[in-house]
Amino acid sequence: MGYLMLSGAILAEILATTSMKYSDGFSRLWPSLGTALGYVIAFALLAQTLRTVAVSTAYAIWSGAGTAVMAAIGMVFLGEAATAAKVAGVALVIAGVVVLNLGGAQ
Repeated sequence: MGYLMLSGAILAEILATTSMKYSDGFSRLWPSLGTALGYVIAFALLAQTLRTVAVSTAYAIWSGAGTAVMAAIGMVFLGEAATAAKVAGVALVIAGVVVLNLGGAQ
């Protein structure tokens, strides 16, 4: 159940961050409200996740997945450059999360 809540937290964080892009510096009401609501949901679900999943594991997955997915969204949908350095950086983030979780597995 913890990893299901963690998945929800990741999804909420991704939606909140995407909404922030469209809030135009918090000058547009609905995207701004979507940002705030998304982060409230993300942190609430992350807090519930921490009841059953180690904080190092949960936070590494939450932040790493959010970073990787937002970078992909930026490159695919928002017109950001898909440079070799950016793609390598995303791969390193993913590898780092995997190594942290393998190192902490018992």
